[in-house]
Amino acid sequence: MERRAARGCFNRRDFLRLSGFAAAAPIFDVKLPRGLDFTLQNSPTSQKYLIETMPGGVALFDYNNDGLLDMFFVNGGRLASPMALPEQFDRSNPRYWNRLYRQNKDGSFTDVTKSAGLANAGASNYGMGVAVGDYDNDGYPDLFITNYGRNILYRNNGDGTFTDVTTKAGVAGGGWSESAGFFDFDNDGHLDLFVTRYMEWDTQHSKTCGGAWRTYCPPGEFPRTTNLLYRNRGDGTFEDVSEKSGIAAKKGRGLGVSFADYDNDGFTDIFVANDGIQQYLFHNNGNGTFTECGLESGAALTADGQPLSGMGTVFQDYDNDGMPDILVTALPRQIYGLYHNDGQGQFSSHSLESGLGVLTAGSAGWGVGLEDLDNDGWKDLLVAQSHVLDNVEAIDHSLHYLELPLLALNHNGRFEPADSGITSPIAGRGLAFGDLNNDGWIDAVITVLGGPPVVLMNRGGNQHWLTITLRGTRSNRDGLGARVRVNGQTRYATTAGSYLSANDKRLHFGLGSAKTASIEITWPSGIRQALSDVRADQFLEVREPEHS
Repeated sequence: MERRAARGCFNRRDFLRLSGFAAAAPIFDVKLPRGLDFTLQNSPTSQKYLIETMPGGVALFDYNNDGLLDMFFVNGGRLASPMALPEQFDRSNPRYWNRLYRQNKDGSFTDVTKSAGLANAGASNYGMGVAVGDYDNDGYPDLFITNYGRNILYRNNGDGTFTDVTTKAGVAGGGWSESAGFFDFDNDGHLDLFVTRYMEWDTQHSKTCGGAWRTYCPPGEFPRTTNLLYRNRGDGTFEDVSEKSGIAAKKGRGLGVSFADYDNDGFTDIFVANDGIQQYLFHNNGNGTFTECGLESGAALTADGQPLSGMGTVFQDYDNDGMPDILVTALPRQIYGLYHNDGQGQFSSHSLESGLGVLTAGSAGWGVGLEDLDNDGWKDLLVAQSHVLDNVEAIDHSLHYLELPLLALNHNGRFEPADSGITSPIAGRGLAFGDLNNDGWIDAVITVLGGPPVVLMNRGGNQHWLTITLRGTRSNRDGLGARVRVNGQTRYATTAGSYLSANDKRLHFGLGSAKTASIEITWPSGIRQALSDVRADQFLEVREPEHS
């Protein structure tokens, strides 16, 4: 994250006040459900260790298949000032545990971390993010946790418990991992795993910057590193194919990751949000290898050819033209990057045309999503925001450490500010989406450094909707990587994206005034499926046919 301190930038909160949008009713009710007592412990110190400002992820998933979304939070750890060797983060202490909360039928939550086997994440780890996917196709979602240190794969046993299978699976990695996601890059029906890594860094080689201000150093002060790609062998183990796939040929500063088939060749591609350098777009060649083509495709730099401080990312179709676009959050003085998919493997910057210039030039974004929050058939934008530097206001009075999340409704491809319902600025980081109360309206959860999460419950309205659960047979069981088109809208099935976080696997579509829907699905196997006159306002499971 390039820390440039300039003055006089237009303040987004001033714009929202002047625009008068606040007269409209908030989209969300801000809640902290009963039983949800998590606090994200990032343990800031005078040493300004970079890891302090980077956690933590949240996942919305139904771990026990009871039809209700549960929540998993990744915690940081205890940092001493200074740290000694060997690095120990006191994660056997319940204060620093990751936490799993089971949702009850009344909307409250119960902490089941210990009984589920998820307590004590390892003393040598400092927590970062989470990915969700059914890697063994047994019908129960599994958890992959990224850390500064050893990563962890938890297999869901199907009885309410998880088992640490990291060593057997061969996915411990090492170094500083950030975001991760499950996807099937070779279309063999088994979910593979991609992990971004940030830089070569440890507490013994940390340093501070900013002179008298003593700030976190920018990423350029530390060497780049490689990302990780693991191929699922289908027997409970993974092969590290980072080198032979070509992924490790490009060192970077990876934070967010998202997946989609941007050129419609039937193979899922990878976008990595890099901090302070060009963004990476890894094209899937269909033969087990990838070619990084961010520059050639137009998705690597800003419109004026500058690198972006990429943090969170989402890879979905925002303008309903049937092709997935890329959105990347960044730091102040940079407009969030919106790369429009022009077809033929090419992207162009639409940050200004979409309205993001005014909305984002003064803000720092982390977790991000494109979800239809008002069910009008267009994907809206929600971003968790906060500056990296906790003392930025002393350095530059025009910037703020704590920020309101950005909510912008999509009006035919242009984003307009709206009221999220949050009135107090926060240090937002992770962000995940899902329909928590199964009312057909998308909710969201934001993690907050040093505080409890913010749960945003959608107030709803009169528009219609459809939520689809995919059930793969020849493809992976959850159908991740499928292209689903409903009434002119396209979604790519994925739980990944945002920053450090994992979304509900169910695919949500707002239908506006339509009471029926037409559905077209292209499964990862290549099978195509169509359904017509599907009744609106329902949760629908679609099973992959054996043949087209």
